[in-house]
Amino acid sequence: MGVLDTDRRILALAFARMADSIGNSFLIVVLPLYIASGVVSGGTFGLSTALVTGLILSAFGFFMSGVQPIAGTLSDKTGKRKAFVVAGLLILAVSNFTYSLAGSYGAMLLIRIGQGIGVAVTVPATIALVNDLSTDDTRGGSMGVFNTFRMLGFGIGPVAAGTVIYGGPYAVLGYAVTGFEAAFYIATLGALVGAVLVVALVSDPDIDVDAENAADAGGEHSVAVFERDGHGVLDSVFTLGVASLFMAIGIAILAPLESIINQHLGQSATLFGIEFAAFTLGQVVTQTPVGTASDRYGRKPFILAGLVLLVPATLAQGLVATPLGMVAARFVQGIAGAMVFAPAFALAGDIARNSNAGTTLSVLTMAFGLGTAIGPLAGGWLVGFGYVVPFAFAAALATLGLALVYTQVEETHAGENLGEDLTRVLFGRDSQPAD
Repeated sequence: MGVLDTDRRILALAFARMADSIGNSFLIVVLPLYIASGVVSGGTFGLSTALVTGLILSAFGFFMSGVQPIAGTLSDKTGKRKAFVVAGLLILAVSNFTYSLAGSYGAMLLIRIGQGIGVAVTVPATIALVNDLSTDDTRGGSMGVFNTFRMLGFGIGPVAAGTVIYGGPYAVLGYAVTGFEAAFYIATLGALVGAVLVVALVSDPDIDVDAENAADAGGEHSVAVFERDGHGVLDSVFTLGVASLFMAIGIAILAPLESIINQHLGQSATLFGIEFAAFTLGQVVTQTPVGTASDRYGRKPFILAGLVLLVPATLAQGLVATPLGMVAARFVQGIAGAMVFAPAFALAGDIARNSNAGTTLSVLTMAFGLGTAIGPLAGGWLVGFGYVVPFAFAAALATLGLALVYTQVEETHAGENLGEDLTRVLFGRDSQPAD
């Protein structure tokens, strides 16, 4: 399935997610600079300035992760996915705009919490909508297309943010606007554009919510930890959530190490930005084809292959001695992440019924968000034991995730034989048993 074959409502959701991802990723670059600029002042809750800055930045991930299961369950019980998506984007828009008015650490912390809640309300309902609007034969491709546009937005934002900040001040309708204010306004606009796209182009699928909720009276709107049918010890979706948590920690562990990496590799901040963006490029070029392939050949083989590739790609970031080596390692890590993401969400979507999709899929979104919050904290602490230690730790987590998926996750979408197709492509013939 190509991008043009995707349901227009899924494309609208993808464009909406790209728009607000541009705004959100702006703030990855903007907030640390804004806090360090002297504009933010006041009490620091008895903590050092550096520590309270880390607390503000991490609050987003922790609150986003904590609220997502609640929001996902509520969207299941009401069946109003679209309303949750729009409400979350509006909360996000207000939060992004309010940054331009904040001048204290306390205000920044509250706004960051509000931003995390806005994303938490949006994401489970959005993913559930993509799942509801897909079929078993298109779900992987739909998840791949959706995440491709999300990652495009995520990659564009940080690149543009520096230009916007340092290009200020601007004259807008006779008013002077600083570079920071312009960045906050762009982030606000991104969330509003996303909300408008969803309102105009997306509709909730027809689901008999009352009947489904009656059938789920036994507690199906809950997260299962242990397998109920005897296939393994852990539930497949929960296991994928744990693997996603480990993967996200490994991806985000690089974030606080910029100055250390630049010194170790003898490079500039610009090269670090390129290395950071290489991961996004790997994701963008891989998501859709891998998602589509998982519709044809099954989900689990691609998830396992991605985790196998993730281990050396993560460890290599602590071993490379040149900027080019780091770019290559990050690019391969992006490919590995893409091979896990779309098939994992498709597999979870195969398991979830329409009425339970928000709850089920929020396990993965919550886990990934929690990993992006833990990763920077772990990286900043572990690097004190040695330059390679954070990357070795993350590679070990990826190995554990691989073992868990291999032993605990059950395939949900039996497909064609990948080995036979590869033989046909490589040798121009079907595989035949030896005489």
